[in-house]
Amino acid sequence: MTSPRPADPPAGDTPRSLRERVYEELRERIIEAEFPAGTRLVEREIAEELRVSRVPVREAMQRLEAEGFLSVRPRRGSMVTEFGPEEAEHLFDVRENLEGLAARLAARHAGAHELRALEELLARARAAAESGRLREAVSLNADFHRAVVGLSGNPLLVELMAPLDSRLRRLFRLTSAASDGEPMCGAHERLYEAIRDRDEAGAESLARAHVAATRASALRLLNDRRNQAG
Repeated sequence: MTSPRPADPPAGDTPRSLRERVYEELRERIIEAEFPAGTRLVEREIAEELRVSRVPVREAMQRLEAEGFLSVRPRRGSMVTEFGPEEAEHLFDVRENLEGLAARLAARHAGAHELRALEELLARARAAAESGRLREAVSLNADFHRAVVGLSGNPLLVELMAPLDSRLRRLFRLTSAASDGEPMCGAHERLYEAIRDRDEAGAESLARAHVAATRASALRLLNDRRNQAG
């Protein structure tokens, strides 16, 4: 367990906001590998560290279990799940199809204001990548994917992709390297141009190709790590 953080609940915290805050804290620690795969999370210890009761911690852990971040093992309790090649394959299968559709719809529906916001996001991501701020670049590139889905104009697609967002961020965090910044930014910029130019078929093709390239490099890295671990 990491060193305690000053997490006294603000005076105006409602039970719902407290539950959400605890959930987000634990989720972010898993995504950022502060709690790596195999870490055992103990409800009592987390509650003491965050200076909250055990109820919001229990509810947060149940939610994280439902989302695939934690698993309950006999005699061991709640453990952070591994994100291995199999899990990545399943995620990429879904992501390639849904993000291809999102890009096609974004090219059809995105307005001038939304395009400017997307362009600004890309500029910030490239600046972070060129400055070697990998964690920030990864976060901004995840924001880009989320923004494209939002531009689809399809509430059902947004709803379907929402539960995948945190898993995607965890995958990006686990498999991104400093050398990925330029290729990732370049792929996103080309996709942006297709969306801007109302090229629906081109946007879908670029989105699918980008996911396929990311799949290949991520799976190679995850398999190498598994082999090295024995």
